[in-house]
Amino acid sequence: MEDFKKILVGVDDSADALLAFRYAIRRAKNDNAELIIVSILESHEMNVFEALDKDYIHGERADLEKHILKYQHEAQKAGVEKVSAVVAEGEAGETIVKDVIPHVEPDLLIIGSQSKKGLAKHFGSQAAYMAKYSPISVLVIR
Repeated sequence: MEDFKKILVGVDDSADALLAFRYAIRRAKNDNAELIIVSILESHEMNVFEALDKDYIHGERADLEKHILKYQHEAQKAGVEKVSAVVAEGEAGETIVKDVIPHVEPDLLIIGSQSKKGLAKHFGSQAAYMAKYSPISVLVIR
């Protein structure tokens, strides 16, 4: 199997996303690859007043950006040399496939099979969407 140069991993604090993150750290170290950590701010989880409140959205995004830095530090502590983090907004699967992947140009996407959030709790939604529509290889961790 070929080595990957740039690995993108999706995190959302669900148990299997954490498994995916730990696997991505090992894989990045073994392949001497760059690791990009992505988390998505999903606006459909907010009520209409929160979604209309720019201060609320900025606050939520700032919290998520701060939170994702913990993942970045953990990967660096584990010995991954090149690590970066990205926060994007939208529907997780679609945003990763249509916005994040073209922007960061990874050659492997690692994701958990389920999400702790909303409709994505059922496998077949976000992970399946990414596996089906991603322009790059997708590794789904269970």
